Amino acid sequence: MRRWYPPFNGKRYIGNINTNEVHDLDYEKAECKIDEIKNDHVRTFNPDTYEEAKRQGFDNCAHCIGNSNY
Repeated sequence: MRRWYPPFNGKRYIGNINTNEVHDLDYEKAECKIDEIKNDHVRTFNPDTYEEAKRQGFDNCAHCIGNSNY
């Protein structure tokens, strides 16, 4: 579920810099625990694309995207 408040600002993809995972908020699962990520650990991407998250070195969340390397 997208969140329209900072630091999420309606973005589809967010990175957790603490775990180095990218999450797809349009396919979020309870196991993602997005609401437990500290605001200063949230990375948004510009452009807001999966490709940009991967370019920045983020791994897939095993729950909402799958095929995690961890």
